[in-house]
Order: sequence, then C-alpha cells, then structure tokens
Amino acid sequence: MQAKKKVGKKISINNKLDISLQRIYNITTMKQFIKFTFATIVGLIVFSIIITMLFFGIIGVIAASTNTTTTVSKPHSVFEIKLNGVINERSEESLAYLYNSLGNDYDNLGLDDILHTIQIAKEEPNIDGIYLNIGTFSAASATVEEIRQALKSFKESNKFIVAYADNYDNYSYHLASVADKVYLNPQGIVLLNGLSMQSMHYAEMFKKIGVEMQIFKVGTFKSAVEPFIRNDMSEENKLQLQTYANGVWGRICQDIATERIISVDAINNFANSGMFFNAAEKSVEMQLIDSLVYKSDMKEILTSLTTQKFKTYTVSELTSVETKKAPTKNKIAIVYAVGAIDDGSTDGINSNKIANTLIKLSNDDNVKAVVIRVNSPGGSAFGSEQMWHAAEILKKQKPVIVSMGDYAASGGYYMSCNANYIIAQANTITGSIGIFGMIPNVEGITNKIGLHMDGIKTNEYGDFGNTLRPMRDNEKALMQAHINNGYELFVKRCAEGRNMTTEQIKTIAEGRIWSGTDALKLGLIDSIGNLNDAINIAAKHCQIEEYNIVTYPNKLTLQEELLNLLNNSDDTQERAIKQALGKYYHIYKAIKNTQNTNGVMALMPYIIY
Repeated sequence: MQAKKKVGKKISINNKLDISLQRIYNITTMKQFIKFTFATIVGLIVFSIIITMLFFGIIGVIAASTNTTTTVSKPHSVFEIKLNGVINERSEESLAYLYNSLGNDYDNLGLDDILHTIQIAKEEPNIDGIYLNIGTFSAASATVEEIRQALKSFKESNKFIVAYADNYDNYSYHLASVADKVYLNPQGIVLLNGLSMQSMHYAEMFKKIGVEMQIFKVGTFKSAVEPFIRNDMSEENKLQLQTYANGVWGRICQDIATERIISVDAINNFANSGMFFNAAEKSVEMQLIDSLVYKSDMKEILTSLTTQKFKTYTVSELTSVETKKAPTKNKIAIVYAVGAIDDGSTDGINSNKIANTLIKLSNDDNVKAVVIRVNSPGGSAFGSEQMWHAAEILKKQKPVIVSMGDYAASGGYYMSCNANYIIAQANTITGSIGIFGMIPNVEGITNKIGLHMDGIKTNEYGDFGNTLRPMRDNEKALMQAHINNGYELFVKRCAEGRNMTTEQIKTIAEGRIWSGTDALKLGLIDSIGNLNDAINIAAKHCQIEEYNIVTYPNKLTLQEELLNLLNNSDDTQERAIKQALGKYYHIYKAIKNTQNTNGVMALMPYIIY
C-alpha cells in the first residue's frame, strides 16, 4: 500500500508540473498572439490612415490642377506630341497626371485627345508648330492613319511639323513621314521591313492534356475557332489575311513615297534587302531621313524654327484649353463602343449600357444626330443584337452615323450595319459576318487523373453542355442548328441595313474580313474617312450648321478612377500589365480573350500590328 501511495504521489507531482508548464506555454503563446495581433491591427490602422491621407491628398492636388484652364499665352510656342505607350481610343481623365506627378514616365494617350489638341494647335495663333517626339508606342494601322490625317490638316495652317525618334518601325515611320523634317538618332534604325500576322494555335496542346474543343460555326473564313482545332492557318484564312496585309502595306508605301518623293519600289527594296540594319546614314541616303541628330539636339532645331526661349505644350496641357462653344442647344452625340462585346473586362463593351445610352439619346430633343464610334473585333452575338435593336429605335428618331476605328468586325459590324451612314478608314478591319460556338470536352483530362463523374437527369437534354463528356449527335445537331439560325439573323440584319438581299450579303460574308477600301467596293460601308468626317456627315443629315459635341459614356472623374482602382483588383492588375507591356500588351490581350469565348460569338480573333 505504501508503494502504491509513493507511486501515486509521484504521478501527481508530474501531472502538476506538466499542467504548470502547459499554463506557462499557453500564457506565453497567448501573449505572443495578442502581441502580434495587436501589432497587426495597429499596423493596419496606421496603413489605412496613411492611405486615406494620401488618397485625399492626391485628390486635392489633382482636383486643383484639373479645375484650371490652360491658356497659350506665350508667342512662338511648340506643341509637343510625345508618343509612348499604348494609344487608346479614349484617354483616361486624370490618372496620367497622377502617375506623372509621382515621378513616373507614364503616357496615357487617347486618340480623342490627340485629335482634339492637334485641332487646337492648328487654330491657336501662339503655336508655331508641332514636335512629334516618337518613342515606343502601340497603335493599329487605322489609328495611325487617323492621327496622320489630322497632321495633314494641321499643315494647311502653314505651321511646321518636325519628327524625331531613336528608332522607327513601320507604323511610327508612316506617321512621321508626314512631317516637314524627319530626324533619327545616329545609332538608330528605320525598321521598314514589311508587315506580318500570326496567330497562336492550341490544338496540339489541348490534345496532349486531354481537351477536345467541340466547334460549331458558319462561315468558311470564320477563323476564330482555328487556334483550338488546328496547328496552322487554313488556306482560306491565309488568303484573307494576306489580302488585308498587302493592302495596308501598299497604302503605307504609297503614303511614304508621296511625302518623301521616292518610289514605292525603292521602299520595298529597302525592306526586302534588309537595308534597315545598315548604318543610319543609309536611311539619309535613301531620303527616308533628313538628318541624323541626338535627341538633345532637337532643342536647337526647334529654337531655329521659333525663338530662343520657346515654350512647349503637351497633349494633357492643351486638352484643358477652353474651346469656344456654339451659341445653340443643338448637339451631336458621339457614343464610344470600344473593345470586345460583353467579355467581362473593364475596357470592353457592355452591351446593356450602350443600348440604354442609345435609347436615352433617342428621347433627347437637343441631340439632333448620333455618331457611334465603333472600335471592336466583336464578341457576344446576343449583346450585338441588343445594340442593333437600340440603334433601330434611335434611327427612327434621328440620324445615326457609324465611324469605324481599327476594327468593326463580326459583332462590331453587326451593331453598325443598321446605321444611316457608315464611314471607315481605308485600313479598318470590318466584315467578318459569321458566328461560332465552342463547348470543351475535358474527359481526356479526367480519365488521365482517374476522376469519374456520374449522375441522373429528368429529361433528355437535362445535362446539355456537360464538359466532362463528349456531346452526343443529337446535341451537336441542336447546337449547329442554333448557330445556323444566329447566322441567318446576322445576314438578315446586314441585308436590311445595307439595302441588299441576303444572297448578296452571303456572297461576301462567310466570316471573311475586309479592309475599309474593299468594304466600300462591296457596299458594306458608304465612304472612307475619319471621325471628324463622320461628325460633318451627321450635321448634314440633320441639316444643322451650329452644334456642340457631347460624348458618351462619360469619362470617369479622378475620384471615380481611384475608387475603381482600390475596389477592383482585376482592373488594377489589368492597368499594371498594360503599363508594363506597352506595345506588346495586345499579345497578352489576345491570349486572354481566348478565355472569354463562351456562348455564341460574333468575334474576329486577330489583333493586327
């Protein structure tokens, strides 16, 4: 008994020791937890205070700057157009100023602001000329053409244009060639090497991982599905792309030849022989470049054209110059429809918003005509139909003019075809009248990893669209019939809008893309021209001479943009990627768009540079 008591006493002491140690550990752990939790909470509070102060501080600084009106008060000033980064259809209102005010070299240029400020510079007596300071920028051919036309109009004022770049590529040199003098860095090159167009293909990759893309389409040339089912381009696709590229390159060469007084053959010889990699002096010898200078020398050149103490104005500064408004209530509205249709991105077309805007404008008596600026490769067929219907309602009340930008293809053409008048650039990509649908079958992946699915259904098509198995023949027939019906409706809309028969449309449809030049010959558009031409046509249609321009959707204020950045992580990420990739952003965007091809699509797959 005594032995048992001793043992029991020993166990009791050990238990007390274990409990004491555990309490000490728990208390220590709790203290550490409280310590770190408190520190984290305090850090978050301090961080929130700093961010809030910074947020409102930035708002105060920029609000003060954006509320001021610029005046060009100094004679012999120069308008400097610095081209660097991505040129969007429309600028963002204040974020460019924010980035630059924080010491970053961020150029957020909108085509709308560039065109507007070139016109201001043309009319402003204190501005002697334009300095094209060309960096690495990204813009499609039609956008470059739009700026080029504005610069040619500017030259009618007998003011100078000079251009400088460390290096030129096809599009930047095409733009620069309109200048009176074109300068190049002594170590730079003029990369006039011709155009190329490629598409990325995923068919073999999908096969390896066990994914089958089940395709339904109408249109021999409807090539948006090719990357998912082929490892190369079809002959039909190569034909349409080669035709388009030849047309664009031919126009570029002809424009350069006219401005630089050289032959088109000389330009093609320069491209085909690889002369662009010769010493920069070769470009001078070929009369492509007037003189080789360093960027720092441009100040002396501008001084010789103006005065010793000339002042430069930027695009962002001239946008705040107050322009004279016509003394009338008459308005012409410009509705911007830019990006893929209903693809879920922050910079695409929301078909509901565009449709609602068009219907709202139909009831605004002060708006006498509407110009829809379309820059879209297409997207959702359903969304395209909704915008077509809204344009139909609007057209019954007032003239509707469509101005096509870089793209107005597939769904972009669908929403355009109902207008009273369609105008496009010669290099605009349009047409692509056709639709498709895709449903993936990932059974190959699930079989590889040993994943099996089973279930029940109440009706024959209860599990229609199940991606874990191949589609049955009756399901495929239903889907193809749905695509066929969508195509017939698309063709009907085009025929009605263009006063053609469905048979006439079908001969030029089949999903084939056309340049603006070819589209004019085929009757898909009414004339070649730019946005300003479209506005003038709208004024003639509604028989008004004095009017003011209003644009939709409204640009976001600085506060709204910052709130969107803070609240929308996807938007913030997209902007950061766009900033980092610059001219190569379009490659990322093309890959990303392949993730959004859900439902029935009226989409052109190419972003061409």
